[in-house]
Amino acid sequence: MREITTIIQTWSRKLETPVAGIGTAWIRRSHGTLTFRLTQVLTGHGCFGRYLCRLGREATSGCHHCDTGDEDTALHTLQECPAWTELRRELVAHTGLDTSLPAVVRTMVGSSTG
Repeated sequence: MREITTIIQTWSRKLETPVAGIGTAWIRRSHGTLTFRLTQVLTGHGCFGRYLCRLGREATSGCHHCDTGDEDTALHTLQECPAWTELRRELVAHTGLDTSLPAVVRTMVGSSTG
């Protein structure tokens, strides 16, 4: 019983002071971290309709943010969804017209800002 109490106390301390991303810094990069949302975009898992539908958590794989009928994927969000047009302009300002995942990653890795 003492061991369980120690484990619970250890996890409680860790949860009280979250350090998400600190241990997952980019390789050969002395700044910046992977966030929860960034990891979802890079993997295509998490908040996207295609993934949630495949898991049985959503009835369809369509995008909740637009009515184009397109499948909700990371690429749809990065390149097509009209709901993200303004944020996409900021992305294009940094990456150029190429908003593919490889181009976005290249830009982030090459950037000196967090």
